Formats: sequence, structure tokens, C-alpha cells
Amino acid sequence: MEWRTVVVIVLVVSLCFFMIPIKVEPDKNVEDVKLFANYVDQYNKSYKNDSAEYKERFERFQKSLRHIEKMNSFRTSQESAYYGLTEFSDLSEDEFLQRTLLPDLPLRGQKHTTASYYHRHFTNSVHRVKRVTGIPSKFDWRDRGVVGPVQNQESCGACWAFSTIGVAESMYAIKNGTLYPFSVQEMIDCMPGDYGCQGGDICSLLSWLLISKISIISENAYPLTWRTDACRLSKTSAKTSGAKITDFTCDSFVNAESELLTLLVTHGPVAAAVNAISWQNYLGGVIQYHCDGSFNYLNHAVQIVGYDTSASIPHYIIKNSWGSTFGNKGYIYIAIGKNLCGIANQVSSLDIV
Repeated sequence: MEWRTVVVIVLVVSLCFFMIPIKVEPDKNVEDVKLFANYVDQYNKSYKNDSAEYKERFERFQKSLRHIEKMNSFRTSQESAYYGLTEFSDLSEDEFLQRTLLPDLPLRGQKHTTASYYHRHFTNSVHRVKRVTGIPSKFDWRDRGVVGPVQNQESCGACWAFSTIGVAESMYAIKNGTLYPFSVQEMIDCMPGDYGCQGGDICSLLSWLLISKISIISENAYPLTWRTDACRLSKTSAKTSGAKITDFTCDSFVNAESELLTLLVTHGPVAAAVNAISWQNYLGGVIQYHCDGSFNYLNHAVQIVGYDTSASIPHYIIKNSWGSTFGNKGYIYIAIGKNLCGIANQVSSLDIV
């Protein structure tokens, strides 16, 4: 027997007596299949028995899983935003944009930047938020009982109406001491132009309410249907009953977020246009990264109801309209100071009687 052969045999036998750790990656596809089956059941997806769509949705679901892993890898603390499966996780990013958000919001919003009610605020530094004086380090209008429950816009693209009416309810409660539910559906049906569930914007709605002197009536009198219907207001009742907008602003606080904090404390909750494309799989925590603040990427409308600069990550408290099971009981937290998600691009406050 040649010496080379002897050496090989000895090496092979020797290896049998040693534990050599070999890392075997789990089969992600098998895990993903199980996760998807549970996901379809949990959210009662309609394509459960449609094999073609099931396969297609599974592929998009897998992309969401990989994206969730990537987003969670950026977490720097326990307070950082974390991501996981939501009812939107079987959508492509483009589907999420088209079905849930407002792709044309920048075009709708741009026309307001030259209006008399538009103001651009400036301060020396947006990073001096912690040293803002004259206002508390933490403020939340929910603690004062003037913020209504989180609503769900479902498949109706009327975030512009939900956010505006939510702020109107809060401002009425601050002034009159009673939290009174107003009609979102009235705005969806009666706002002139190509709005309804097909999309709109906060500033146009407030401008129409002010100029027309239209009254905002109660939710009970004009309940939500989640679709665009014919307006059911008569010309006389529209101007005689309910609450009315007496003034509003539609401002930019880019590079002036400390002034936005002051407005929240001294005036009340505000409605804001945001870029929510990265929220598809959001579960909670404070968003700090990967949420573009460009005006051109605005696609959703929300309410800002408070802030906390005493937290390890100073943040806004955002009331959304995707139901109480999304995010943190329907709320989202966005870090202050960098115009994350475009939160400071177009912010509206209002007065009401």
C-alpha cells in the first residue's frame, strides 16, 4: 500500500472521532410556507382556495419577510421601530401604494404652497429639539380626553378626510369640553371634485369647508359607508347645523420642527401629509431610518396628537387610520428632527365653532 493512501485513510478515520460543527442553514422556503398558511388563516384572505393567486401572494409574502428581516437589522435600541407581518404583507410595494395610499398627493398638495393660508417656518436648527423652552418635554392630547378612537379607512382612500375630521373633533372638544364624533362620510360624499375614496388632500378639504361655510355634522346623522356615495346634505341643512371651520393653515415646518412642537401644545392636534410607503410591515417602536421625507413622496394623511422629547428617541405620536390592530394600537411613532416620512412638509391646523 502506498504511503499516500495510508495517510488519506488515517485522516478519514481521525475525522470520525472529532465533532466538526457544520452550520446548516434552515430551509427558509419550508418555514415561509408554514408562516404563509398561518397568515392566510389569520387574516382570512379571500384567495385561500385560489391556487394561482395563492402562489403569487406567497411570492410577495416572501419578499416582505426578507424586507422585514432587513429593516429589523437596523434597530439600534429596544425603542427603535420593529417590523413584522401585517394585513398588507402579501402586497407588493406598488400594490400597497396604489391600494392603501395616495400616489398623486404631491400633485394635489403642490398647489397649496402658493396660497395665502400657506406659511413656511424656519428656525436655526432642527436638532435642538431637546432644548426647546417654554413647552413641556412630553405632551399628549389623549391624556386630556380630546382624541377620538382610531378608525379604519379599509379600502377607501380617504385618509385626507379621516385625518381632518379627527383634528376637527379634537379642536371642538378642546373648545367646548365635549368629544363629539363628526362625519367622515359627509366629506367623502360632498367634497366637490375628484375626491371621495379615490383620494383627496387635507388643505383642499379645509379650504372648501371654510369658503362654502358647510357644516360638519355628526357621525350618527351621516354614518360611514366606506364608499363614495351621492351627497345627502340639503343646501339649507349644510349651512345651519353642526360645527364650522373658521380658520386654518397649511404650513411647512421643514427645518422648524421645534415650532411644530410649540403649535401642538399651544393650539392642538394637527393633520399632516406623510410618506407611509415604509409602514407596510410596521409593528411598533420609533421610526428613525429609511423613511424618505421628500415632498414628492407624500402619499398618506395622519394626525399628530402629541410628542415626547424626554424619551431616549424623541418622537411624534401619530394617530393613523388603518384600525387599532395596526402598529401600536393604531398609532405610529416617528423620530423628531429630520423630517422623517415627510412629517413636516404639509401640516394643517384649524379653528372650529
